[in-house]
Amino acid sequence: MAGGAREVLTLQLGHFAGFVGAHWWNQQDAALGRPTDAKEAPAELSPDVLYRTGRTLHGLDTYTPRLIIMDLKGSLSSLQQEGGLYRDKQLDAAIAWQGKLTTHKEELCPKNPYLQDVLSAEGVRSSDGVWRVKSIPNGTREACPASLAQTPTPPATPESSVRVWSDFLRVRLHPRSICMIHKYNHDGDTGRLEAFGQGESILQEPGYLEELEDRLHFYVEECDYLQGFQVLCDLHDGFSGVGAKTAELLQDEYSGRGLITWGLLPGPYTLGEPQKSVYRLLNTAFGLVRLTAHSSLVCPLSLGGSLGLRPEPPVTFPHLQYDATLPFHCSAILATALDTVTVPYRLRCSPVPMVHLADMLSFAGKKVVTAGATIPFPSGQSLPDTLMQLGGASPWTPLSACGDPPGTRYFAHSVVLRGVGSALHTSPLPAASSLRSPLHTCATGEEVLTQYLRQQQPRAVRSVQDSLLPSSPTSPSPSPLAAPHLLFSCPHSSSHLLLTPCKVVPPYPRLFSSSLSKWGSVPDGPPVGAAAESIAVFGNLASSSALHQTLGDLAKELSRLDLRRWASFMAAGAEQDDLEEVVQELHSLAQCYRPSDSLAY
Repeated sequence: MAGGAREVLTLQLGHFAGFVGAHWWNQQDAALGRPTDAKEAPAELSPDVLYRTGRTLHGLDTYTPRLIIMDLKGSLSSLQQEGGLYRDKQLDAAIAWQGKLTTHKEELCPKNPYLQDVLSAEGVRSSDGVWRVKSIPNGTREACPASLAQTPTPPATPESSVRVWSDFLRVRLHPRSICMIHKYNHDGDTGRLEAFGQGESILQEPGYLEELEDRLHFYVEECDYLQGFQVLCDLHDGFSGVGAKTAELLQDEYSGRGLITWGLLPGPYTLGEPQKSVYRLLNTAFGLVRLTAHSSLVCPLSLGGSLGLRPEPPVTFPHLQYDATLPFHCSAILATALDTVTVPYRLRCSPVPMVHLADMLSFAGKKVVTAGATIPFPSGQSLPDTLMQLGGASPWTPLSACGDPPGTRYFAHSVVLRGVGSALHTSPLPAASSLRSPLHTCATGEEVLTQYLRQQQPRAVRSVQDSLLPSSPTSPSPSPLAAPHLLFSCPHSSSHLLLTPCKVVPPYPRLFSSSLSKWGSVPDGPPVGAAAESIAVFGNLASSSALHQTLGDLAKELSRLDLRRWASFMAAGAEQDDLEEVVQELHSLAQCYRPSDSLAY
């Protein structure tokens, strides 16, 4: 059992969600080992929030993700649906038939060469050998052998060989984790799950619904303090309908628990396929509206610049080069951001429960939020110096296809900075120094972060003060810097500063510039050439005024569509009235984010 941790059950719905989830679990797996270097931070995150303990039929202790995956036929490649860790008793049941028996056995797909190269470089056996176990009370595993502690050699096989998420997943799964949908195909031009209504109908069939409910009950009933569910759901295809019905089921059966949905969209697309573009728009709009109705919080995640029909160039990051056409690359970046912004409800000490985090960000009906991240966050000098160099521009790259328009204001946000060593948190300068700033006068890293965010959104302090203090024509205007901690004493904001970096060891793709050190910092001398293994990340979840235009534009594009031209979408159960209802819901959501709101930061 989880030993007192506030457990979270993760659901991954869709193939791109599988890509993001595979990177997410690989990063969790890399973080489980005992620190092997003095630069590693002590355990600040509790893995028991995400993992469960168990025991195989051979008596071996196991530590596996508390996870349910739903994907289509053909997406598993060499991964067995029941996993190789346990043997399901139902599969081992004795056969009562005494007559002649004919066995038909399908040939197993070979393991992807990319993952084989990663495992060989680390000295890990790829057969069904002994599973690494949780054997010490603080939730981390035994120290890895010396061969594992060494820096792995980069794989010789190109990353383009990765076709499905199971090609690079290195974490063993419980037999009840994978739920395959055999009604639709992952590959090919026919039998695709391409419309929202098709996804909804899957969980209206007793077979799939019962299978999902059985898996939910299995994981939930063994939890001591279940805090909620995090759902990674594809928005661009029919899995948006699967996610909507799943969220409705979770809300009905587990009301009062947190339910945070991450709506995932793969990299930017082209204008050469108008039908796919329209289906992407329809599925995204229907998914956002229906998921918002049943979730505590919904956050779209994408490296594209738009949710609408017209594609925008992918976002860019300093010190990071990626191929936006490769799901393997895009999903790694989104998983890294997700690993950071979910920190509040995974902390070992003083965690923020999912329900509280959702309530803080979604007040006044604002249940859709945006995400942003700095990947990697430059960590070669002191935190005050680094933040001063960022200037007045937003430090985060937007990751919700909303852009970062000038004048964006925040109604609430949750900020996490991780991976900056404690020695770099402050940097006091002599009083006469020309470089001295309010950030250099702070005594702790937490104060530095709070002061910087207060400077980033000076309107935040004034608007919050105006809402708290009685107005008087003779009262002087309050100074944004005269009220310490005012911004983050507001119940709609929080910030966290962690020493723990984000792990980016293989099979994480080599996306980072050679100018970065092994620890993700930018050295003063020439490039070191060693691949980064851990990085600092600055992440933000926000209820942002940028959503006013994004959701409004999405509604406008949707209102121009005639659903009768898209017969296959209508055949899946959608009608023109449903489309008009979604347009109205989007307009209503957009109005919640008007920049003129007096509570905006």
